[in-house]
Amino acid sequence: MSVPYIRVKVENMEILGVSLAVLGAALAAGLAGAGSSIGVSTAGKTGAGLVAEDDSQFGNVLLLSALPGSQAIYGLLAAVLILQNTGVLSGEFANLSWQNGMILAFAGIPVGLTCLASGKYQGDVIASGVQLISRDKSKIGQVIILAALVETFAVFGLLVSILIINGVSVG
Repeated sequence: MSVPYIRVKVENMEILGVSLAVLGAALAAGLAGAGSSIGVSTAGKTGAGLVAEDDSQFGNVLLLSALPGSQAIYGLLAAVLILQNTGVLSGEFANLSWQNGMILAFAGIPVGLTCLASGKYQGDVIASGVQLISRDKSKIGQVIILAALVETFAVFGLLVSILIINGVSVG
């Protein structure tokens, strides 16, 4: 008994290419935004405890809690770069082959995944750092450095995504 299959014929292949590229942009922005949300939330919850004990620490807590938000910016940047190749931002679709659309879809993955992970883990590092500065306020610089180390991997993901995006030529 043979297994039936469905053959799909796409009349307008550039629409498929644009659609795949938009998927890549959505992955970049969505995953990075989720990582930032998780990280900011984790840092903010721990920071609120410190502020409840010492409201003079609100400025430090605000600064530290905002750090994981940068991953969302990296995802947004990659999404905009991807969308520039599609014509979606201008309202006129580019002639984008499905192959190039697939490449742009994959381009959203490095920045999306690295920002998802680094945003979450940066929030964890900051939460631990908030506990440290609750004991010694002079340690805030060290906490920022530790948080920045985690962010480095988001920057690497963004760089890989940009390299992939720049490798696509839209004709």
